[in-house]
Amino acid sequence: MPVRLQRLLLVILFAGLVPAAASAADTIRIGYPMPLSGPNSVYGVPIVKGAEMAVSEINASGGVLGRKLELLTRDSKARADEAVRLARELIIKDNVDFLSGTLTSAESPAVSTIAKENKIVFMASTSKTIQLTSPANLHPYIFRLASNTDIDGRTGASVIAGWKDVKRVATIAPDYAYGRDAVAAFVEFIKNARPDIEIVDQQWPKLGQSDFTPFITAQMARKPDAVFCDVNQGDFVTFAKQAAPLGYFQAIKNRLADSGEVGATDEAIALGKDYPYGIWSNAYDPVIWPDNEPVEHKAYIDRLKAYTNEQHGSGWAIMGYASIFALVEGIKKAGSTNSDKVAKALLGLTFDTPIGKLTFNEKTHETHMGEFWGQMVKDDRYPFAVMKNPKYLAQGSYTK
Repeated sequence: MPVRLQRLLLVILFAGLVPAAASAADTIRIGYPMPLSGPNSVYGVPIVKGAEMAVSEINASGGVLGRKLELLTRDSKARADEAVRLARELIIKDNVDFLSGTLTSAESPAVSTIAKENKIVFMASTSKTIQLTSPANLHPYIFRLASNTDIDGRTGASVIAGWKDVKRVATIAPDYAYGRDAVAAFVEFIKNARPDIEIVDQQWPKLGQSDFTPFITAQMARKPDAVFCDVNQGDFVTFAKQAAPLGYFQAIKNRLADSGEVGATDEAIALGKDYPYGIWSNAYDPVIWPDNEPVEHKAYIDRLKAYTNEQHGSGWAIMGYASIFALVEGIKKAGSTNSDKVAKALLGLTFDTPIGKLTFNEKTHETHMGEFWGQMVKDDRYPFAVMKNPKYLAQGSYTK
């Protein structure tokens, strides 16, 4: 082949490659593994929608550092091994600048290891296990937006501690880090708050349990006055539908406190008329405020409903939404997308969310985010259970 023709072909080939390379450099890429199928998608799908809305709003306002954001979502199936595989693929193949997402306390610690190995910032949006940011596992690139299992267990205990006629308490939670850590925090706090309370039973169904009947009947046999529950997502839908016909909720007079966000509209809508009215639970965002709703929150919910084309807002979308804005504020402060610089910028960073300001603790890399708690009641204005008088519980006497 003549030399001039070889050069011409190389020029053509290079010209074809430049736009692709430039395109990749033009966007700030965020890898977002999240359960998008199976029972965990009850929370996973709205979280991703919230993240997508945040990206849309930020891009519409000009992006960050003159560049647009690009969200690369993947279905982790709530499995640690799949989340790890996807994280590696997003880093190596897709050249993401940052990682975020993951839902369960099995996925996030596993992905945190990958983030550490690759020195890439990982903004864990929802995982709660204290193991994620414990001194043994903390590293410069891991940051937690969500509440943690200590806060879950202690705030749940504070609710039950207020039921003065309760003496016998049982627990039921998924048998992995999240459930074990939350129950441990609950037991420690309830023993200090109410020494007269006895823990009479503990049940440990696996994550993704399809038949809760043996656990329900075994617990009912112990005749507890109240239950601390951390069953959540699609598992709570299954649990509630199987427990009600057995008289489980009736036996404890609906005195059940669930710290697994089954107070979110997403869970309430999923259960519909089968929701066990009268129980107490929490949510990152109650969505429906009886009064004194912050103007910023109302505007956010209006935008969310328009973006998702849904009649009612999601209580979980805020975690995806806030995870993107937290990362963006770190990028802005650093003036760079370099993970080392962004990680340093995130330390002590305060950022806005539709439910108030949050700050990353410089030592723990957590926001110590609380949640709204309230009794789930029937309201004729809505075809699902709503939280009555939501109260924000976070730091203070309940969590120290």
